[in-house]
Amino acid sequence: MQEKRIERLRLAMKQAELPALLITNAYNRSYMSGFTGSAGYVLVTQDRAILLTDFRYMIQAGSEAPHFEVIEHVKGVTATIKEILDQHGIKQLGFEQSHMTFATFKTYDGDLEGIELVPCSGYVENLRMIKDAGELQIIQEAADLADRTFSYILTKLKPGVSEQRIALDIEIFIRENGGTSTSFDTIVASGERSALPHGRASERLLGNNEFVKMDFGAYYKGYCSDITRTVVLGQPTDKHKEIYNIVLEAQLNCVNNLTAGMTGEQGDALTRDIITKYGYGDQFGHSTGHGLGMEVHEAPGLAKRNSTVLVPGMVVTVEPGIYLPGFGGVRIEDDVVIQESGIHILTNSTKELLIID
Repeated sequence: MQEKRIERLRLAMKQAELPALLITNAYNRSYMSGFTGSAGYVLVTQDRAILLTDFRYMIQAGSEAPHFEVIEHVKGVTATIKEILDQHGIKQLGFEQSHMTFATFKTYDGDLEGIELVPCSGYVENLRMIKDAGELQIIQEAADLADRTFSYILTKLKPGVSEQRIALDIEIFIRENGGTSTSFDTIVASGERSALPHGRASERLLGNNEFVKMDFGAYYKGYCSDITRTVVLGQPTDKHKEIYNIVLEAQLNCVNNLTAGMTGEQGDALTRDIITKYGYGDQFGHSTGHGLGMEVHEAPGLAKRNSTVLVPGMVVTVEPGIYLPGFGGVRIEDDVVIQESGIHILTNSTKELLIID
């Protein structure tokens, strides 16, 4: 798996006439090498794939990154990098410009005398957009865990329970059932707070006859799932039913029609046009979805002005919503895999309006 990723990275580097690339982002480092430690650097040339780390991780690195030369940077990482580049007569080094601070850049620029630092963007992220079979299997398992968590948390919803308690129960269930943690800070927003698209769980107590919106995911074997379901605790009003059914129609229109060859903007329109048709376009202010993988938000996005063409192997969320200040809001979200024809839905919790008495 890592060998193929190295080959694909080298091809991109060769096309850009880049002789060496330094990878410092933790997710990109793990993706390329398999190393999961907290400190390390990946240096890739056309001839060598090197993992630089310190004494603490030498045994772990050797075990997790068998396709890489593991080198301990005893003299410091920049000194070791310069020594390697000088050995091969390499005078240019690409670096991940989105993941390096200016202060770190100044240090590298001073220490790597005679070597031109070339700002680079997207080399590894572009590889990560298309998941292989192993990655898709793990993400499916993470989605299955999210589905089981939703079924469990329905038994805990009742008036008088705090949003924070529900969020805690979600995290406990995920951890007790194989997850490392939640994918992000769990969103539990009830009543008028459900109109907050990213309303983190608060001390508010769940009440009767109101929405409870829950957005959470399982971080499992290095990959994320992400699901949102909105239920009614007590009895829904006609307004509850109206906006729920509009969001559901929009969400289903996207999952039923999203396919390879579309752009992210076209995917976004599949939900946005429905919600706008009913007069709630101004109450849907975020994008339809985002990429999902090692990080909960990564490329590609289903969003206005996103020209990325969807191809098989990409994993994205589909999560339209309507948010009415002072009343409440609805979001319904699934994780889906783009296939040659249509999609495969990873999250399978019911999307019917659940009324919990």
